[in-house]
Amino acid sequence: MNHTKASDVQDSLLMEFFADELKDIYWAEKHLVQTLPKMAKNATTDKLVKAFEKHCDETKEHVIRLEQVFEMIGKKAAAKKCDAMAGIIAEGESIISDTKRDTMTRDVGLILAGQKAEHYEIATYGGLINVAKTLGLSDVAKILVKTLKDEKAADEKLSGIAESSVNRKASKEEA
Repeated sequence: MNHTKASDVQDSLLMEFFADELKDIYWAEKHLVQTLPKMAKNATTDKLVKAFEKHCDETKEHVIRLEQVFEMIGKKAAAKKCDAMAGIIAEGESIISDTKRDTMTRDVGLILAGQKAEHYEIATYGGLINVAKTLGLSDVAKILVKTLKDEKAADEKLSGIAESSVNRKASKEEA
């Protein structure tokens, strides 16, 4: 079996692209570590507060994993502004300012904002895993798969909270 090492593909355009995309998701994860506590603070239901707090802890681990990946490919861990996540975060902040405190409607908005972030991350990690495999970086791909699983689980958790009661309760709130 022929294993490609990071040094074999270090100078390829695909490796440059891969490293650049890692910088993008690294920025996103670091900013989510700051944003998730704000989302938890503004959530009404205990389940949602706990989900955001748990995912914040996981996101801190995602940052550490990305730092490992940078080290494995011989690059310095560096963040590059992720315009997509910056927009998703800004949208989440506007949901908070546009909804009433302590309402299920705010929780619905926070869940939606959280799922937008998760879906962006799911798409990004899925693509990065494929690129890592193409580059022969199976150990890197394994690390990224762990994070992808966390992101999918967080998305499912948010869906479950919405479907179990939050959406129904929000539908009964007076305007």
